[in-house]
Amino acid sequence: MSSAEPLVLAIDQGTSATKAVLVDRRGDIVARGSVPLGLSTPSPGWVEQSAEEIWTGCGRAVAACLDGQDASRVAAIGLSTQRESLLLWDRATGEPLSPLVSWLDKRTAGDPALLRAVPHAELVREVSGLPLDPMFSAPKAAWLLDRYDPDRRRASAGELCLGTVDSWLLFKLGGAHLIEVGNAARTQLLDVRRCTWDRRLLRIFDVPPEVLPQVVPSQGPFPGTRGLAPLSDGVPVTAVLGDSHAALFAHAGWTPGTVKATYGTGSSVMAVVPSAARVSSGLCLTVAWQTRGTPTWAVEGNVRSAGATVNWLAGVLGRDPAELAELAADSSEGVVVVPAFGGLGAPWWDENAVGLISGLTLGTHAGHLARATLESIAFQVEDVVAAVERETGPVTRLLADGGPTGNPVLMRLQADTSGRTVERALARDLSALGAAHLAGLTRGVWDRAALERLPRPREGYAPTGDETARAHRLAHWHTAVRRARLQAATCDDGRSGEEEGRSGEEHGHLPAPPPRATAAPPRTPEPSAAQGAS
Repeated sequence: MSSAEPLVLAIDQGTSATKAVLVDRRGDIVARGSVPLGLSTPSPGWVEQSAEEIWTGCGRAVAACLDGQDASRVAAIGLSTQRESLLLWDRATGEPLSPLVSWLDKRTAGDPALLRAVPHAELVREVSGLPLDPMFSAPKAAWLLDRYDPDRRRASAGELCLGTVDSWLLFKLGGAHLIEVGNAARTQLLDVRRCTWDRRLLRIFDVPPEVLPQVVPSQGPFPGTRGLAPLSDGVPVTAVLGDSHAALFAHAGWTPGTVKATYGTGSSVMAVVPSAARVSSGLCLTVAWQTRGTPTWAVEGNVRSAGATVNWLAGVLGRDPAELAELAADSSEGVVVVPAFGGLGAPWWDENAVGLISGLTLGTHAGHLARATLESIAFQVEDVVAAVERETGPVTRLLADGGPTGNPVLMRLQADTSGRTVERALARDLSALGAAHLAGLTRGVWDRAALERLPRPREGYAPTGDETARAHRLAHWHTAVRRARLQAATCDDGRSGEEEGRSGEEHGHLPAPPPRATAAPPRTPEPSAAQGAS
């Protein structure tokens, strides 16, 4: 590689860390930087982060990545960010008025704003593509405005800014109040098909349009950077994506039949679909990305607790999370962990579900708990993949990425639980890579054909075991899920929550994962040259 060859810098701002990677024309990561990010839980169910820490962490990660590199060769910057998290800041001073309310936060579960939306749940789902749930940004927006601008005077006057993490970083980088369309699609305030703020949704959640950012495509236009030494001011930002969307892009997720699962604090299963038709209640319809052409839509299901469950058990046992795979027994011996720490996400979307451990005996030891914790991740992901399969047709292979996929025990469990081949991406930092790929495509570092030729090395795990044993394990898991969802329920006629669960399931009140589809999956159109890889 000649010294004149351009480099692409990607910043991946996640829940637990901010990372920066430098990517060359061959698609290789040539430098990295990473800065950890703190979480605070000031009250039960509350999860917050510091907006200023996020911004300074970006600067530190970039400086670490570019240490010893020629910063003048950076031709473009891409951003990958955590989604749904929200904060409020002063437009004139740029000072945060609130903490960043995390996507993990549950403070709005019983808040009046969310309760007001309940009668409009069908409209919210139809327009935004998302179910009513505290994870999304709209109830957070109402909560923040109720606390910091209860009469909405300053918000309506345009004095305040509400924004997700990408919006906050773009404001700090260039001074404009913008939001990338894929991130906007996760706020529950966007018409997912028209890609514009919807006034009906804004009225439901009492959010003045003047406080919201301008929605822009994933390739911008965005302002040039400032304040990211050693970069010179003015280096163009040419791509912004939500972290899960960026990982799908790095997998070449625009190609037909691609279904990916990103494992992190939580997990996201996502697949591109050919149209914005309504999807089943267990999944979300979202915008994967939008280049200068039309949007590319995707179906997605979100698991709230994946790596977070491992961290929780490691803390309980006083061990390092990396040790749990070695500690895990060959079998859980019937122990099941349902990690509904903040309710259950897809395909259940039950915010009232409670975390539980079932199947304990006097012979249960730490190895069984470790095994059951890892199995809980595989079970949750498979429930969502089965729901995606209903929308897209048969899924025989699952593309996996994220830090927890480096655990071979988990990947083996996922293949055996799903009965599908799991292909683990060997490249680290796939969300950052996806943002770099789109940024480089926009800037001309790659054209579409060159982007598709970039190496994507993977390690495969073929399923083992018979279908009968697999079905039995899944049924055992679903029994535990029913208990978690109905444990606190007591009916007027004195039946226990579990008995009510069986009755409700018999009458179709509780959704169960559907049988696998057998029809051939629809073919997703390949991106046009004008659209790039969208």
